[in-house]
Amino acid sequence: MNDKIEFDLSVYAPKEFQVVANGKLDTVTSIDDRNIWFFDMQKPMSSYLAAFIIGDLRVDVINSESGTPIQLYYRPEDSLKAEPTYRHTKQIFDFLESEIGVPYPWQNYKQVPVRDFLYAGMENTTATVFSEAFVVDSIGFNDRNFVNVNAHELAHHWFGNLITETSGMHHWLQEGFSTYYALLAEKEIFGEDYFYWRLYQSAEQLQMLSDEGKGESLLNPKASSLTFYEKGAWALHILKDMIGEESFKEAMVNYLNKYSYKNVTTDDFLNEVAKVYDGDLSVYKKNWLEQTAFKADAAFQYLLRSDFINEFFKISSLREKIIEDKIEALDKALELSDDFIGQEVVYQLEGEDITKTIGLYKKAFNSGNLYTRQAIALSTSTIPAEIKERYESLLTDESYITIESALGNLWANFPKERTNYLDITRNIIGFQDRNVRQLWLALAVITQNYRPEEQLAHLDELKSYTSSEYSFEVRERALGYVNYFNWWDEPTLINLVEACMHHNWRFKKTTRTYLRLLIEEGNYNEQLLKIQDVLDADQADFLKNRFIEAGK
Repeated sequence: MNDKIEFDLSVYAPKEFQVVANGKLDTVTSIDDRNIWFFDMQKPMSSYLAAFIIGDLRVDVINSESGTPIQLYYRPEDSLKAEPTYRHTKQIFDFLESEIGVPYPWQNYKQVPVRDFLYAGMENTTATVFSEAFVVDSIGFNDRNFVNVNAHELAHHWFGNLITETSGMHHWLQEGFSTYYALLAEKEIFGEDYFYWRLYQSAEQLQMLSDEGKGESLLNPKASSLTFYEKGAWALHILKDMIGEESFKEAMVNYLNKYSYKNVTTDDFLNEVAKVYDGDLSVYKKNWLEQTAFKADAAFQYLLRSDFINEFFKISSLREKIIEDKIEALDKALELSDDFIGQEVVYQLEGEDITKTIGLYKKAFNSGNLYTRQAIALSTSTIPAEIKERYESLLTDESYITIESALGNLWANFPKERTNYLDITRNIIGFQDRNVRQLWLALAVITQNYRPEEQLAHLDELKSYTSSEYSFEVRERALGYVNYFNWWDEPTLINLVEACMHHNWRFKKTTRTYLRLLIEEGNYNEQLLKIQDVLDADQADFLKNRFIEAGK
């Protein structure tokens, strides 16, 4: 973090590939079967932000209002997803420049999705890398868009890249600040209700952590991401409220200008705040930066300035009441056609007598609100006949989360209609992890007499997604189905062992659990021993040690 160096990178790469790196591309020189890409950085940055990406990529170029070139990369096969993936990028860039009050401090800006990335995104200076799980089409955008990560990584180009913490003790100066500004950008795009809803969810998480005795100081270098990101952002919302928006912005501009291309501490920031604020900051520092407990009362008082939050609290307070005593209130709440209040109403109907709630369900279906209808799909696993026809309409909603849940529930509830449901959803892929497609394949295989001539092909396609040809998100889902239905064979067992060596620790943990249970149960041990001959040395040693650990 304390290495402030001007990096100029030269990258040798095969001629068929694009190269993206920090700074501005200066020249590309051809030597034999390779190109040398020369990138120039004009200003110093910390060494952990140096990066390059090589791949078969295409690019769209836009310009910010201030004239900064913004390059948006994607794989050729994802060309139709470029617009929804990068939707609102210019608006985010222009908003952050205006809101922060300091011009974007680098030569250009580039964003590149990559496979099997460990994080949501990484703010390498001028060359943000992010997970390809955020590459979505227009339907996927409704549930899993890149907007927040997009804004967060861009905000880091001021908070983390332009000025950098001296040590982990001050990590909130990067993550808390970027989380704060990213949510302001989302407020600009999605509105005030969304802004307060996200703050409410964040406060709930932090209060729960605190109530469990696991609260952490923002100045604890070993604090969790929830603390650095969300508690850090809350500290800034409270600070702005306390000193006033004008003074807050003035302090931020002074802070960024004074410490540009340098390292900073929390006291450096607070000193700039003190210069524009006549009051005492010691109580604020104690309560929001040093104290382990989350100041939930102050946070919820902040939230109550929102009419939407007040209305949500009014509806959520009905959760413990019997259905007869709240039908009228829930009915009125559905008239608001609000994303979050509509969801709350639907979740309160779960498990209730359908004869008492049928009117509310019909109103929720007819609201046309994507997320209210999604809540029905997610909360109603047992589908009463009274809402069957309306529930079937969820299969054509513009939400892959809704479609996946509705398909599974309808298939389970109405066996005689399974062929019809599978035909309706036959060509839907879903998110990057192929969530709808993989569920469809599994159901198509186990549905009696459904396209029997294609059944083997469907099973082979599902099994193929376990291979390293696909991202870990695709593979994890596919291996889950293979494990659940006990569809293991030699190729999938090879893919499982290979997955156990993956660099993504969450994926690795899941697949190692599958392997351990398979060995303990013993049904596939003969095949597992047989595949050692086709594994590489590390994989074979790993598998051998798993047998030793299991006492087999």
